[in-house]
Amino acid sequence: QSFASFQKGAQAIAVEVADYSKKSFEESSAAFEKLIGAKSLDKAIEVQTTYFKGAYEAFVAEATKLGTLYSDVAKDAYKPFENSFSKFATFK
Repeated sequence: QSFASFQKGAQAIAVEVADYSKKSFEESSAAFEKLIGAKSLDKAIEVQTTYFKGAYEAFVAEATKLGTLYSDVAKDAYKPFENSFSKFATFK
């Protein structure tokens, strides 16, 4: 049961990372195209600033989401053993 919980959680994490990677690649490609099409230095700086700000915010949100997923996986994997450990602790 513990392994099944871990496997399910690991799969959810892998899907989340793959989705984030795909979205990140698409956004960076779009930003690069805008940068190539910039007619002035000011516009190029604006495109870069907007892209980096969005990329940073997306990274922080994704790191938070992954942290929660990892925590949930650990909690779910520990649940089957929780009863055994509490019995052992009271036995002492």
